Amino acid sequence: MKRMRAAIFAALLIWTGTGPGWAEDVTLTSRDGSVEISGDLLSYDGEFYRVETVYGVLTVDGSGVLCDGPGCPDIASFVAEFTVSGSRTMGEVLMPALVESFAARSGYSMLRTVTDDTHFEYALAESGSEHLAARIGFRVTSTSEGFADLLANEADLVLAIRPATAPEATLAKEAGLGDLNDPRRSRIVALDAIVPITAPENSLTDLSIETLAQIFSGQISNWSELDGPDAPITLHLRGELSGLAQEFRVRVLDGFDLSLAPGVQLHDSNANLADAVSRDPLAIGITAFSELGNARVVPLRGSCGMRSVADEISIKSEDYPLTAPLFIYVPARRLPVLAREFLAYVRSPSAQPVIDRAGFVDLRLQQNPVAGQGTRLANAIRSAGDETGLPELQRLVRRLDATERLSLGFRFRIGGSELDVQSQSNIDLLARQLEAGTFDDRRLIFVGFTDGEGDASANLSLARRRAEAVRSAVLRAATTADKSRFRLQLDAFGEAMPMACDDTEWGRQVNRRVEVWVQ
Repeated sequence: MKRMRAAIFAALLIWTGTGPGWAEDVTLTSRDGSVEISGDLLSYDGEFYRVETVYGVLTVDGSGVLCDGPGCPDIASFVAEFTVSGSRTMGEVLMPALVESFAARSGYSMLRTVTDDTHFEYALAESGSEHLAARIGFRVTSTSEGFADLLANEADLVLAIRPATAPEATLAKEAGLGDLNDPRRSRIVALDAIVPITAPENSLTDLSIETLAQIFSGQISNWSELDGPDAPITLHLRGELSGLAQEFRVRVLDGFDLSLAPGVQLHDSNANLADAVSRDPLAIGITAFSELGNARVVPLRGSCGMRSVADEISIKSEDYPLTAPLFIYVPARRLPVLAREFLAYVRSPSAQPVIDRAGFVDLRLQQNPVAGQGTRLANAIRSAGDETGLPELQRLVRRLDATERLSLGFRFRIGGSELDVQSQSNIDLLARQLEAGTFDDRRLIFVGFTDGEGDASANLSLARRRAEAVRSAVLRAATTADKSRFRLQLDAFGEAMPMACDDTEWGRQVNRRVEVWVQ
């Protein structure tokens, strides 16, 4: 409640243009003296002035004007300052690794100062100079706290392991912070996954998502109900404000209209949770794939017998149903140049090995040949019926022979034709690769698949339309690519190669996809 009041107070400050820290007057004059703008200086990012004027908020290129007045910044000693707040999962290891790598590559010397368990700061100085280039403050707590800090005007960037919720987006709009659901307001910097874990000696081989929901709701409370010993199941989960715990509730418990059981042991970090579970053979926990410790991941299983195992490839392609993209949310206003350079770096090829070494799944594209699709092909044969027979499976194998599947995939939001957030990011990722010439003189085949609900011929048409929509989106995004240097083709196989069982919504969601194969 206290933080909610702070967010609402911040909204009022932004709306009325009053409050502590409101800047002093400035006058910006064009160098030829023909144009003059007066108002309150809201910010200066090293390149542009942002001024509240009688005409509204104006952004003015600093190279074309002279500044006069008590609010003018000292340009010669300008220091880029921005604050990062949010997920502990991201903030403790991943972001420090990226900041330190960025500083080293950019030629900055660096000093890290720790204030307490949740606050630290990086000071970056230009190499061979005493001039401070940037101060980057961090507050690492939870995704919810990060969004609250953004609403309270106490953070510039938010680290989130889930998308912004509807209430958070509404509050942001009311506070004049724009639309958090706009794809331009967030970027995926790495991937993770929500995984069930047990101690290594626990004999549990796999779980359905429904069984997992029943366990954490208390409907299943004894290991004997899972062919284990007659002993109570001990449950472990992250704390209430954790983005991972919130996503688990939404994507697992809410899907079966269940609530979290009382008595669940809550932890302030994934590392502590994994350690507790690994030492207790009667425990089961929910944690992040990036922080397993000594615990063992339990695969997910559908009622038809198909299993989904969390690994690097299945997380990149979203074949694993509980993937968790890691987001950085950015403000609607301009950030300092150095902040923008850092954000560009975290999505660059140079940053991907850093992400991998930090224990997360990076965004590098990998290729998997048809020969490596044994389980998927076996599933296709097992699921074949009157509507998808041997001739169609033979066509699939012939079409994809001598090709390799890219590790990225494209999936759609439940109940619609809009791509999910990870897939939207993949559009940009593949477009940048086309612009860079990665696939010059190559053939890319966009292949559509559906679930098994409905008529097979209608599903085949739907799969092809979705493949065409994804291909078109990639071409639109690849604005600087030389389109004569590669070929983008289409095909579809409808329900011919299921990834999961069709008897659950999450299984059907996994099956509705567009893959990209390269030759």
